[in-house]
Amino acid sequence: MKFKLHVIVLITVLLVLGSCKNKQQKTSSTTDAAMKAYYDETFRPQFHFSPEEKWMNDPNGMVFHQGVYHLFYQYYPDDIVWGPMHWGHAVSEDLIYWKHKPIALYPDEHGLIFSGSAVVDKNNSSGFGTMENPPLVAIYTYHLVEGEKAGRNDFQTQGIAYSLDNGDSWTKYNGNPVIGNEGIKDFRDPKVVWDEESQKWIMTLVAGDHAKFYSSNDLKEWILMSEFGKNLGAHGGVWECPDLFKLKVEDSNEEKWVLLISINPGAPNGGSGTQYFIGDFDGRKFTTDQKAHLWLDWGTDNYAGVTYNNVPNGDRVFIGWMSNWLYAQNTPTEKWRSAMTLPRKLTLKKIAGSYRLFNFPLDGINTIVSDNKGETLVLAVEAHQRITSENLNQSEIRFTTSSKDFQLKFSNGVKDELLLTMLSEDKTFFIDRSNSGIVDFQEDFGNEIQQMPVPDLPEGEYEVRV
Repeated sequence: MKFKLHVIVLITVLLVLGSCKNKQQKTSSTTDAAMKAYYDETFRPQFHFSPEEKWMNDPNGMVFHQGVYHLFYQYYPDDIVWGPMHWGHAVSEDLIYWKHKPIALYPDEHGLIFSGSAVVDKNNSSGFGTMENPPLVAIYTYHLVEGEKAGRNDFQTQGIAYSLDNGDSWTKYNGNPVIGNEGIKDFRDPKVVWDEESQKWIMTLVAGDHAKFYSSNDLKEWILMSEFGKNLGAHGGVWECPDLFKLKVEDSNEEKWVLLISINPGAPNGGSGTQYFIGDFDGRKFTTDQKAHLWLDWGTDNYAGVTYNNVPNGDRVFIGWMSNWLYAQNTPTEKWRSAMTLPRKLTLKKIAGSYRLFNFPLDGINTIVSDNKGETLVLAVEAHQRITSENLNQSEIRFTTSSKDFQLKFSNGVKDELLLTMLSEDKTFFIDRSNSGIVDFQEDFGNEIQQMPVPDLPEGEYEVRV
């Protein structure tokens, strides 16, 4: 089916369309014929990571080790809706080509395997490996269904497991759980990092409406140090999937700490979303002077995202779950559900005295694009330009403009359309997918026009990338 791109702008636009090549790498046991069928499935993403089959949600255990990026994720292998959670597993050498691996962690007598993180224990502080072969250690939440059904509030605890073969096999610690629960209903999603200054492992854990910070010398014994957030930030729903890390402020010698917190519900465009705080961490407490509610992403399909540990060049690389709990279990796929966002590099800038977190697709994503088509369009006020392409489902569109108002309309022969609109008078960017195809599977998917405030449009030319 041919897709048409309508461009409405006020002045000159340089438009580049690039078709995109499939990059989700097949496993060694998958035949070419099977892969063709796999990518021909209706709605199957062509360059976002998705499970081969069944249900997936939060990214977990994101760590680089021995030349490989690991992506674990919440996985239910028996259905395409949420169910008893395992850790699925995939690996990549470049965050573009992915290879599916067997399930890494299964439920056990302590409960289901909920979200968490993974670290390289370089100094073998845990004693699970050796200095020559340091272990990968996964830290995750146990969810005991029997305890929840019995009406208890202590059914979530924290456990650890380790691998000595770079994630191919895992052994659970016989002293699990390493952190018990004193009666907190939502007590989960441990994100662990090594703090060079304090020479300790730091865990950020969410507990209902706030975050808790723990420290450890060996990943086994944990001490509660402080709490954050009971009266700060957005509280429209439960806090989930925290992440604490340090970033350099661009064009300065300053460094700040960033705390990511996912929340569901309560995002600005409904359902699930990710807020962030900029502040300081002294090895025990996180503090901030921030008053505004800051959101990593104003779209509705980026949730539970966290960043990679141990990235070689020190970049802070983020991947999120590309869905929303409002409709995640109803999307019209048949063999699998959900995908991940493209990997993004997070950067920190200070603008007009305030810190802001930016996220852009990794530079390596450009290698997906081939067969560039460039067109220079000179458009008058309220002019329309139509560009026809065989498949805009697999394209990147970039254009530069000095106009403060524009609209992109994607449409096809059956009158489906997706509208992207920038209105400078409203200082707002809009996405309207209410007539973008199959949208009636859940009323929240296409009902509302999504919007993002753009208070400070750049002067002169700027680039728009879709």
